[in-house]
Amino acid sequence: MIRFKLKELISNEEFRTGRRITLGKIAIATGIKQPTLSKISGTRGYNTTTDNIDKLCCYFGCKVDDLMQYVPDADVLGASGQ
Repeated sequence: MIRFKLKELISNEEFRTGRRITLGKIAIATGIKQPTLSKISGTRGYNTTTDNIDKLCCYFGCKVDDLMQYVPDADVLGASGQ
């Protein structure tokens, strides 16, 4: 499964700049709808377009692997597979 690290990026950017960053501000800056950003940041296994990934990487000035990571299903579900 792909895990998005959007919350971590927002937190790091807030710490770096000393200003609050909301999903609304990111939506305005990137053109990605706020409900989509909310799903990316909070829905396990959410599927989005590469265009959205590109826009977020551009906004944060980061690489794709800073925004998302692969997590094997066994790690997500636990060793028992439940």
